[in-house]
Amino acid sequence: MLILRSAIFNILFYLNLIVQMLFWTPLFFLLPRKKAWFVPKFWAASSLWLQRVVTGGRSEISGIENLPDGPCIIAPKHQSFWDTIAFLPYIPDALYILKRELMWIPFFGWYVAKMRMIPIDRGSRAKALKQAVKTARVLMKEGRQLIIYPEGTRRPPGAEPSYKYGIVELYSQLGVPVVPVAHAAGLFWPRRKFLRHPGVIRARFLPPIEPGLPRDVFQERLVRETEEACDAMLVEAATAENAPPLPETARKRLIELGAIGPGV
Repeated sequence: MLILRSAIFNILFYLNLIVQMLFWTPLFFLLPRKKAWFVPKFWAASSLWLQRVVTGGRSEISGIENLPDGPCIIAPKHQSFWDTIAFLPYIPDALYILKRELMWIPFFGWYVAKMRMIPIDRGSRAKALKQAVKTARVLMKEGRQLIIYPEGTRRPPGAEPSYKYGIVELYSQLGVPVVPVAHAAGLFWPRRKFLRHPGVIRARFLPPIEPGLPRDVFQERLVRETEEACDAMLVEAATAENAPPLPETARKRLIELGAIGPGV
């Protein structure tokens, strides 16, 4: 049943994306940009609904009160495709940094252009970061919330943290609070895998880190606060009734935390 439900969900997930993109296109491009946000937010919410109905994977997101009014940087842990869509309904005017090549995809690229995101050429990291800071500074004057994944790429649950310097530079240059986001979604919606496991995916917007800290102090706080919260969620998910399968990285981390024994 797990394989069947996962197959059905994956088919419906992409079908939902294509159908909604085609259905909403006339209205989406006629509406002002801020009002047009309801289309991607509705798609994200409907995708999570499909996940719950088809696979039994529920999403519970808390800490919404920690989102500041106005511009900020939101820094989610990156484990899964889930964390690229799950927070979208809660963010007033999201701003993403993305690969320039995505702009070339029909319909998807047009949607991205309409919402005024930040496409970058990842071939030159230093140049891309400089351009991202410059563009973000302009767009965030409109009160937008910049979404950036501090580790850059998806990592399995429990893996050794690997935070990149980009978010430190953005924090230092933009002068806005940073809201870390913790979760263990990779247990239920694993990266690069077909299966979608049932259970409750919990995520939390953590209290914001105020602007103006020295770079090393900010980085230490971001890593420590994010990883401590993720560890707690990993333990909760792994020790719950009907817990999802544990990848080796999660098993190793749980042993380090003393949550399970070596033979489990």
